[in-house]
Amino acid sequence: MCSYHAAPWSPPFNEHDASSLKCKRKAQKAWIERIFQKRECIHIFPSKDPTRCSCGQLITQHVVIPLGALTNKLSEENHQLVQIDPPQQERWSVAKNTQTSPTDAFGTIDFQGGGLINKAMYIRVSHDSKPDNLLQLMVKDWQLELPTLLISVHGGLQNFDLQPKLKQVFGKGLIQAAVTTGAWILTGGVSTGVIRHVGDALKDHSSKSRGKVCAIGIAPWGIIENKEDLIGRDVTRPYQTMSNPLSKLSVLNNSHSHFILADNGTQGKYGAEVRLRRQLEKHISLQKINTLGKPSPMRIIGLGQGVPLVCLIVEGGPNVISITLESLKEEPPVPVVVCDGSGRASDIMSFAHKYCEEGGLITDDVRDQLLVTIQKTFNYSKSQSQQILLMVMECMKKKELITVFRMGSEGQQDIEMAILTALLKGTNASAPDQLSLALAWNRVDIARNQIFVYGHHLPVNSLEQAMMDALVLDRVDFVKLLIENGVNIHHFLTIPRLEELYNTRLGPANTLHVVVRDVKKGNLPPDYQITLIDIGLVMEYLMGGAYRCNYTRKNFRALYNNLYGLKRVRLDDEPRGKKKKGKKKKEEEVEIDVDDPEVCRFTYPFHELMVWAVLMKRQKMALFLWQRGEEAMAKALVACKLYTAMAKESSELVDDIAQDLDNNSKEFGQLAYELLDQSYKHDEQVAMKLLTYELTNWSNSTCLKLAVAAKHRDFIAHTCSQMLLTDMWMGNLRMGKNPGLKVILGIIFPPSILLLVDFKGEDQSYTADSEEGKDKDDDAGKDDVVSRKGDEEEGSSNVRRKPIGRRIYEFYDAPFTKFWFNTISYLGYLMLYNYIILVKMERWPSIQEWTVIAYILTLGFEKVRQILMSEPGKLKQKINVWLQEVWNITDLAAISTFLVGLLLRLQNEPLLGIGRVIYCIDIIFWYIRVLDIFGVNKYLGPYVMMIGKMMIDMLYFVIIMLVVLMSFGVSRQAILHPDEEPTWRLARNIFYMPYWMIYGEVFADSIDRKTQIYSKILFPVSRADDLSCLPILCLHLVSQQHRRVFVFTWSPRSTGESLTSPGLPAAQESLCLHLVSQQHRTVLTSPGPPAAQDSLCLHLVSQQHRTVFDFTWSPRSTGQSLFLPGPPAA
Repeated sequence: MCSYHAAPWSPPFNEHDASSLKCKRKAQKAWIERIFQKRECIHIFPSKDPTRCSCGQLITQHVVIPLGALTNKLSEENHQLVQIDPPQQERWSVAKNTQTSPTDAFGTIDFQGGGLINKAMYIRVSHDSKPDNLLQLMVKDWQLELPTLLISVHGGLQNFDLQPKLKQVFGKGLIQAAVTTGAWILTGGVSTGVIRHVGDALKDHSSKSRGKVCAIGIAPWGIIENKEDLIGRDVTRPYQTMSNPLSKLSVLNNSHSHFILADNGTQGKYGAEVRLRRQLEKHISLQKINTLGKPSPMRIIGLGQGVPLVCLIVEGGPNVISITLESLKEEPPVPVVVCDGSGRASDIMSFAHKYCEEGGLITDDVRDQLLVTIQKTFNYSKSQSQQILLMVMECMKKKELITVFRMGSEGQQDIEMAILTALLKGTNASAPDQLSLALAWNRVDIARNQIFVYGHHLPVNSLEQAMMDALVLDRVDFVKLLIENGVNIHHFLTIPRLEELYNTRLGPANTLHVVVRDVKKGNLPPDYQITLIDIGLVMEYLMGGAYRCNYTRKNFRALYNNLYGLKRVRLDDEPRGKKKKGKKKKEEEVEIDVDDPEVCRFTYPFHELMVWAVLMKRQKMALFLWQRGEEAMAKALVACKLYTAMAKESSELVDDIAQDLDNNSKEFGQLAYELLDQSYKHDEQVAMKLLTYELTNWSNSTCLKLAVAAKHRDFIAHTCSQMLLTDMWMGNLRMGKNPGLKVILGIIFPPSILLLVDFKGEDQSYTADSEEGKDKDDDAGKDDVVSRKGDEEEGSSNVRRKPIGRRIYEFYDAPFTKFWFNTISYLGYLMLYNYIILVKMERWPSIQEWTVIAYILTLGFEKVRQILMSEPGKLKQKINVWLQEVWNITDLAAISTFLVGLLLRLQNEPLLGIGRVIYCIDIIFWYIRVLDIFGVNKYLGPYVMMIGKMMIDMLYFVIIMLVVLMSFGVSRQAILHPDEEPTWRLARNIFYMPYWMIYGEVFADSIDRKTQIYSKILFPVSRADDLSCLPILCLHLVSQQHRRVFVFTWSPRSTGESLTSPGLPAAQESLCLHLVSQQHRTVLTSPGPPAAQDSLCLHLVSQQHRTVFDFTWSPRSTGQSLFLPGPPAA
């Protein structure tokens, strides 16, 4: 396509940069003047018109070059308006009567008029210029990308009218062919004949989407109107496109992007561009596109042939038939597309093509009819018409290279298809090369209808290479087509290919290299090659928590080392200690059959490709790959989390990458929600199993855990998730009204468990025999069905209740019971803590204080156990994951502070007093921890969340308040105490009184102190300004910010299914979302044993009950319950 390469980011210009840029432009200008020439007639040769030379120039304006300056650059003073006798010759010729000199016209044309700002690059060159120099000019100086297709438009030079419908179809098809394939359109450049219609199509396209089509006009310098306005070296010249009706000259078409003006020394004569244009087209068509240094689709594809060239014929005279014949005789031949119905030469060619026989033979009747048509069309004599007829017959001998576009004919809806189909027929390329062409043009319809047809054999390696190219070029339709036509993704995707995909330079802008740099913790070289080990670290970094990517596991590292050697692996993130070296050495010793091709392949290739598409920000490709393969819900949640994390990483970038990533995350989040909703409507039990199924390919996580990691509140608040959480929360308890009150009574008065609490599965006959216990698994499904009907059959006389021991165990094993047990024990502990700091502290701890110490020490051991039992492999990662939870940080601060106070408290005075003070401060943390308990409550939970958000926002206002506070505090201290000595107390005095003044304490006694007269005046004024500004400003800002957070918290946020009754307001639904999310976190982090037991007996830690995560889907004797598998969440 016609597009300019965006230069990489560079620092702002300095004088050195400006001078280097100036030198570079100067060197380019010198190169153009040295390589490209212009031609001027140096002899006045008589012609039929006595006022003109044979070159076409008026004799009065003829420039004669002195013999001594033939090879030098001429100045205005060297020009002489003197006629020199021409040499003795019969005819004027370019070779004998013209002389070259450095070109004096190149730069930029600024077209005037037309209402659109349009500019084009141009250059005046000699008609015999070398095509390789011209191509270098276009690629290097004009910075054009080498095309994937060359469309050469030929036709009549005289103005003619096309049928409105044909003109619309022709223009739209031509532009569409150029846009979709990245083609160059070559025309005559002037605004006459067929070029005018091409220009109208370009103009209509540029008004909608400017700058997507590269149209190059190759015109004779001598026939251009107002060409004197273009003379200048490396200049920008305005150019009027209004033509003079009395002039035989033509104006340039202002819809073209580039002009090459061929000069053979003539004026007012066509033909100077014919040879130059043919040679340039030939040279471009011979270029091997994959040799170009710049990245382009065709370079990535690596097509072995040159740039495809097609000749498009619209209307035209006898010379067009001659051009057609020359194109067909080229080696290799150039395919021709003839537009039927456009008139003259096109209609003659299409008529002959329609009625000629196989091999291009034309019957006598058709020949006679053609001869008559040629005579009438061109007003030729019979002998001249026969010459044209012979050329037409020669063209028909290569009928297979001619494609006729007939508007409205079956199978041809537009000229675009005719052009591309003709190219496939005319390139003589194999099926794989034709597929590469269609892929480069991004025309999946051509590949489906012309290549993947019966009789075309495509080798497996060609299909896999095409798949690789389609993935790199982000061609989703081609990936789908290749999969439909036999590409096996399991066989295709290997470790080297996946790494190549991650290192491609094509595609949309993404933040992968930025994230890799952050993970590697250092600057990366420009040519850094990303490895799958790096991708594994990126995945773990973005997914967060305890996620462990397969690429960083020991088995994959050992495989990678055996395949590529240690030089390929860059493990800068790991310490190079002796332990690590020994571990790495052990990995290297793993025996792997490198020759086995299956070793390099993946079990779930669509998973790997979807992650690649997400990290490379290829949303359409990611959506397509998400639809393939297994575990669609999990993949959608992983993509949602990755996009969210990448949006956070790129939030400080200037462009809209962060917004795009956030939108992509929402799209995948919505897909996951809709998939869960459909699964739930189809089968509730299957939907719940999907939420708790352990995903071995995603770090043994579950969909519910992934949703929590992605903070997908709508997913967590779905009815299915809510039912699952309720089942997990209640365990095997089946509570009616006031469940909390019943559980509290059961904890305080255990016999009430047998009276107030019902259990799931009690509507079945319970047998404790060992044989029936073995058959529990077989009867699980029946248990669940009967469990649903328990309320209806509860009064049945033949129902036996569970044994008392089993009921008590299930009561205390339920997370709901554990929560209340911990809450009650925590409140009891808090009361004891209040008591020991409110009463006099003795030398040695009392029984109450020892109880508090035991509780805190046990809690500390429990936190250590949680860290050690978490999923990450390394201790550092375990600690980092544990610290990601805010309440864990609070617990760490509370326990650490208490232990410090305990060590001091066990000492003698004055350390004992300091320890008691630390005790008093530490209780603040324990009271704050009560908010975590409140978060589960449906009334208090939203307020807790709202307060947390407000506290974060308050930090910004504290900074603003600090500025105002310091401005007044420093001036106040300096005015009232001009003779202070330098002490640290000065810093305290700056803030102390001004801070209390915010709350209304004005310290009136200090206003009229005995100070200097100007101090008495300035200090009250500054205090009044401060008190009038600071409280009003801060209170107003804080109230507005708190109002915003309040509205955010209480506003409806759910876009999915309502969790409340239809009559409740939308705000209630939003609160339910917050509540369910908080309850889910509490369930996942629900401690194993009740805290009261922990605080009394340390040895019970090793015998604590399994947490919610320890439960699986295995059926119980009391009915099936739904619990999440896996170890406790950190």
